[in-house]
Amino acid sequence: MNKQEFMSGLSSALSGLPQDDIEERLTFYSEMIDDRIEEGLTEEEAVSAAGPIEEIAAQTVSDIPITKLVKERIRPRRKLKAWEIVLLAAGSPIWISLLIAAFAVVLSLYITLWSLIISCWAVFASFAASAAGGIAAGIILACSGHGLTGAAVIGLGIMCAGLSVFSYFGSLAATKGTILLTKKIIIATKNCFIDKEDK
Repeated sequence: MNKQEFMSGLSSALSGLPQDDIEERLTFYSEMIDDRIEEGLTEEEAVSAAGPIEEIAAQTVSDIPITKLVKERIRPRRKLKAWEIVLLAAGSPIWISLLIAAFAVVLSLYITLWSLIISCWAVFASFAASAAGGIAAGIILACSGHGLTGAAVIGLGIMCAGLSVFSYFGSLAATKGTILLTKKIIIATKNCFIDKEDK
């Protein structure tokens, strides 16, 4: 792929984003390719070193604040007619309440998900504390003449230690998965505000 094909593909992949962001990325990658050609790479090698167009477009979308995308999307392309303004105003009690309700549902689901993650970490902390306390209490009991009771308590402490290891890795995986899901939701939300009709 030569530079012209790369720039054309990148421009197409970035369509729908705010114009200043498109121009900034196109200028950046054009200069980067030119710099690499000056360093001795061929045009194809310089383009290849820039990376896949899809990854560049995805990174660009994730870098742009969602508020900027929303402003760009809701900015009217033409002046609204009087009847359109009347319809928007008359319907606002319905569509505003529906938007608020949808936002509240999504927010409550997200908070519930994080509450489950926090609960997983609380289970891990309780297992770890029980392990430390059980082993310490078992040693004290064994040293004070209650050998069998002390051994049983130490055994329970070791069992809690094993459960804490399992719950740690489970909680860690759940946390990473939730963070990844959050990033994907943010990118998907941003993509809803990108107008790809210009392609």
